Amino acid sequence: MSQKYPLEQLAMIKKRRLEEAERVLKEKKEALRKEQEKQKELEESRNETFKHREAKMKQLRDKLDEGTTSDKIEMMREYLKIVDEELKQKEKKVEEQIKVVKEAEEAVEMARKDMIKKQHDVEKMKTHRKEWEKEMRALEVHQEGIETDELGTSMHTSKKHKQ
Repeated sequence: MSQKYPLEQLAMIKKRRLEEAERVLKEKKEALRKEQEKQKELEESRNETFKHREAKMKQLRDKLDEGTTSDKIEMMREYLKIVDEELKQKEKKVEEQIKVVKEAEEAVEMARKDMIKKQHDVEKMKTHRKEWEKEMRALEVHQEGIETDELGTSMHTSKKHKQ
C-alpha cells in the first residue's frame, strides 16, 4: 500500500489517552487500597477501646458486688466517662473514614468507566483502520487490473500494427 492511514495521529492520541486512563485507574485503586487499610486500622483501634471499656465495666460491677468504697467507685465512673468519650471519638473517625473509602470507591468506578470508554474508542479506530486497509487493497487491485488491461490492449494494438 502506498497511502498512509489518514487517521494515524488520531489513533495515536486515542491510544495515549487509553494509557493515561489505565494509569489513572491504577492510581485510584492504590488510593482506595490505602484508605481501606486506614479504615481497618481505625476499626481495630475502636474495637480495642470498646473491649477496654467492657473490661472496665466488668471490673466496676465486680467492685460494686464486693462492696468497695464510694470514692473508688466514683473514680472508676469518671474513668469510664473518659473511655466513653474516647470511644465516641474513635467511632466518629471510623464513620468519616468509611465516607472517604466510599468516595475512593466511586473515583475508582469513574476511572474504570473512563478507561472502558477509551478502550472502545481505540477498538473503533483499529476496526476503522482494518476496513480502510481492506478498501485500499481492493482499490489497488482494481487499479492494477485497469493498468494490466491497458497494457494488454496496448500490446495487442502494437502487434496488430506490426503485422
